[in-house]
Amino acid sequence: MDSSTEPSRAPWWRIVAVGRNPRVTAIRLLVTVLLTVLSFRYAIVPVRVTGISMSPAYKDGERRWVSPLLARLQGIHRGDVVSIQTTGRQVMYLKRVIGLPGERVQIRKGDILVNGDRLEEPYILNRSPGWNWPTNGTERLLGPDEFLVVGDNRAMPMDSHYFGIADRHRILGKVFQ
Repeated sequence: MDSSTEPSRAPWWRIVAVGRNPRVTAIRLLVTVLLTVLSFRYAIVPVRVTGISMSPAYKDGERRWVSPLLARLQGIHRGDVVSIQTTGRQVMYLKRVIGLPGERVQIRKGDILVNGDRLEEPYILNRSPGWNWPTNGTERLLGPDEFLVVGDNRAMPMDSHYFGIADRHRILGKVFQ
């Protein structure tokens, strides 16, 4: 066989590094990077649980996934655990949604009242009767984009717990169960 008619071959290291067709490899790489960035921006976000405010459902040090896409597609409902942004995506709180937009909410002696009715919360093990909110003893009417969020560990003193009103734009997404 004549060597002038034989197609030239790339060195093996080049084939391993960029494939037989560098243009196709570059397009695949670009698509992979784009899908990864979009996935971790809009579909799933990894979070690490820090603290005991969501015990026993979520333990300190656990890793969980939050989905902004799931929150957009399904909406946010009572009982959902959501991630709330405080200062960007570096610091977020995991809290349970207990009050929805347009509802009247109150915490009296550790019980959650929604529109005057006591909310059944099977995920709560212990309640502190010292929990009262708002402090003036009245109900709070939630605005059209406001949710009342609270951690599950209600045995903690109320002043040691971050909870309260979260605007819709601060809710990053729902936690995968």
